[in-house]
This record gives sequence, structure tokens and C-alpha cells, in this order.
Amino acid sequence: MTAIRAVNVRKTYGKKENAFHALRGVSLDIQRGETVAIVGKSGSGKSTLMHLLALLDTPDDGTIHLDNKDVNGLRKSEVNKMRNSYYGFVFQQFFLNGRQSVLDNVMLPLVIGGVRPAERKRRARAALEAVGLSDKVKNRANDLSGGQKQRVVIARALVNEPSIIFADEPTGNLDSHTGEQVEQMLFDLNKEKGITLVVVTHDPEFAARFDRQIYLRDGQIVAEERTAA
Repeated sequence: MTAIRAVNVRKTYGKKENAFHALRGVSLDIQRGETVAIVGKSGSGKSTLMHLLALLDTPDDGTIHLDNKDVNGLRKSEVNKMRNSYYGFVFQQFFLNGRQSVLDNVMLPLVIGGVRPAERKRRARAALEAVGLSDKVKNRANDLSGGQKQRVVIARALVNEPSIIFADEPTGNLDSHTGEQVEQMLFDLNKEKGITLVVVTHDPEFAARFDRQIYLRDGQIVAEERTAA
């Protein structure tokens, strides 16, 4: 079953001679439970495509469908609710509040979603246990290593029990050993929980581990490959 569908999406930044056509009519289906790598060099449009699929931005033209529903006609509050319910996010920059506790950082999506305090603490602790950080609940985010911070980000992505996780260069700020651990954690979530995984990367070795690789250049899909079972 299709989880996300993009139909002829276009996105341009700037105007006239300063216009940059980030996406030039991209169509793409992502199936439930699939792992998909969006691959391309800087400026290829891969991050722009992810932001549109993740409802963090809107296309200038074309449509985005989530569970066969065209989100273009929805109110902003409805889009925000869908994004908070369906999606989890893991970015290269951690976007943690360094002065807050690990638990408070992980609970943030639940606070936004209006979940009651006792329930959000329970779910945040469970998410931290899932990434092996149950002993860091009271630590400040600033006191963690880079790998630990990225695991906190994964816990935060999990806390809303999302059906889809988007990750933009999730291991870009990590050493190779820690990066491999984070990569494996993401694939384990896909296998154990059936979470659809959509990752932007320029790393061909990482991309080769996904079910499917979508290659972008100059705002267009130029190739698509599937990993042999």
C-alpha cells in the first residue's frame, strides 16, 4: 500500500534571473514498510524533496498525498496534526535544547500534541529505553556525546509511534563507528516495527542498504534502483 505519493511536484526559490529550480516535476511513490534512500550531490534537490514529502514545506505545483489523501487542500492546522501523528524526524543537526534534560527533549512532540504529562513521560522513557539511553534520562543534552545525541533524536522521532521516519544525512556529524550503529538502529526499527524509512544521503554505501535508491540531479529523478533481496 502506498504511504506517500508525490505527483509532478515543483519547487523554485527566488525569482527571475535569481530563480533556482530545486525540483522540476518529480513524481514518486513510497510504499508502507519500505526503506528508500534519496541520493544526490549538493544542490540536486534531495533535501527539498524530503521536506515536501515530510510536509515541512509546500510545492509550488503538483500534489503530495499521504495515505491517498491530497494534503494540498488541507488547513495548516490539519497538516501540522498529520505531520505530528504520522512522521518522526532525524536530522544531521540534532536540534536539541542543550540545557534541557534528555527526557524533556524527547517529550517535546508529545507536548506539542497535547498528550498528558504522565503519559508523555511514560512514552518518552520507553523510547529512550529502545535506543539504549534509559540511564541518561536526567542528563542535560549538552552533556552527551555526538552519538548519544543522535540516539536521543531517534528516541524523539519514535515517541509519537510514527509510521514513517524521515532522516536527512543522519550520520553526517558522527564518526564511522558511531555512524554505523545509528544506521543499524534505523534499519532495526524498520524491521521490528514496520516503520517506513526515507533517508537523504550522498553516501553510496549507506544508500545501497535500502530497498530502493532514488537518484536526483538538477531537480529531477535521473535513476531508480532496487536492492536485490
